[in-house]
Amino acid sequence: MSEIAGPAAAALASLSPDDVLFLQALPKAELHAHLNGSIPIKTLLELAQQHSPTQSSEVADTLQKLKSGAVLDEIDDFFSLMPAIYALTSTPEAVTTATRAVLQSFLNPTGDGTGSPQCAYLELRTTPRATAHMTQERYLTAVLDEVEFYPATQAALIVSVDRRMSDLDVEECVSLAIEMKNRGRRVVGVDVCGDPRKGDMQSFTQHLLRVKGAGLGLTVHIAECTENTTEDSLALLSCRPDRLGHTTFLSDELKALIRLIPCVEICLSSNILGKLVASLDTHHIHYYLKNNHPIVICTDDALPFRTSCLGEYSLLLAQPPLGLGLSRGDVTRIARMGMDAAFSRPCD
Repeated sequence: MSEIAGPAAAALASLSPDDVLFLQALPKAELHAHLNGSIPIKTLLELAQQHSPTQSSEVADTLQKLKSGAVLDEIDDFFSLMPAIYALTSTPEAVTTATRAVLQSFLNPTGDGTGSPQCAYLELRTTPRATAHMTQERYLTAVLDEVEFYPATQAALIVSVDRRMSDLDVEECVSLAIEMKNRGRRVVGVDVCGDPRKGDMQSFTQHLLRVKGAGLGLTVHIAECTENTTEDSLALLSCRPDRLGHTTFLSDELKALIRLIPCVEICLSSNILGKLVASLDTHHIHYYLKNNHPIVICTDDALPFRTSCLGEYSLLLAQPPLGLGLSRGDVTRIARMGMDAAFSRPCD
């Protein structure tokens, strides 16, 4: 199990050994994990060593922040970490190395003596990138080759489009996802992600509507920060997504519509450490639990938020103020919701 810190670590440390064993044995689905934000620090350091002597000071500074635990005072502090990670994964070989390490961190036994992986099923997500060394298609092929090393009951891929993309880039990215699915590659969905303050989501809708028609699942980051307008969210909801990411700031109008969405992806540590919610007490998970709306518990970006699936589930089971104090029965039910919300239905 990778090192965790912050709220998840405190919640985990407060649990009894029997509670930890219960959580480790619980079948869990990880449905909101970004590839480049989930690369183990050990792997990044190895890639950096291969990358030198051309390694920039920006890369070195970012790696030092990630090693010591990045402090995120505002949303830009998170997005400023990504260029260095992208620089280290700019070749097909580096993408292969990074993807393999991420998949192993989630799906292989943790090495803690329990023999339990972090999760039973993973839908990894990533945005195809073109660099001087590869096309978007080559990037996606490198990722899929590693994903498909695992059985379909364990791993699949969601292709992300970034809110900062041009109209043409979104169209090409969606077309690539559909083409890969039609080739029989294990692409199960499309995601909308990126800086929530960027982009005109109305212009995205014509492309996102193609996703559902192609038989792919659709998940969108929505209402992630206060700058997201209701109009922005309504445009995304008009595409009939199957799942929603974050949904942190909801107007009453949006709450009424979101009741119709099958599942919401909840990222507790991400929201708290990213300063999008003040504390666990004020987290919007309470709204969904109160209204019995299906949710799935996810890590988002395990590297900067220094968490794991076990850590996130510890936040459910630990007693307040370190956790929500849910019963084992409630935690089991939430885990089942996540498995049921998978695009590829791993238990069918």
